Amino acid sequence: MTVTEFRTLLRAEPFREFIIHLADGRSVPVKHREFALPSPSGRTVIVYQPDDSFEIIDLLLVTSLSVNGEKSAQRKL
Repeated sequence: MTVTEFRTLLRAEPFREFIIHLADGRSVPVKHREFALPSPSGRTVIVYQPDDSFEIIDLLLVTSLSVNGEKSAQRKL
């Protein structure tokens, strides 16, 4: 998973909700592009949820991104 792949999906027109899959098995939904804030370096991203909760994610720990249940980008191990 690269920062470029994440940003491409985040900036897609039209935006489509997607899910970030992490190496520890967790999944974090991104409901709207305004709910995700990448750091200037691109290493981390803060993902907010509609209830104002949030997670800070290290993009190096992202294994894949899913759109409508289909994997759109996957780290090669």
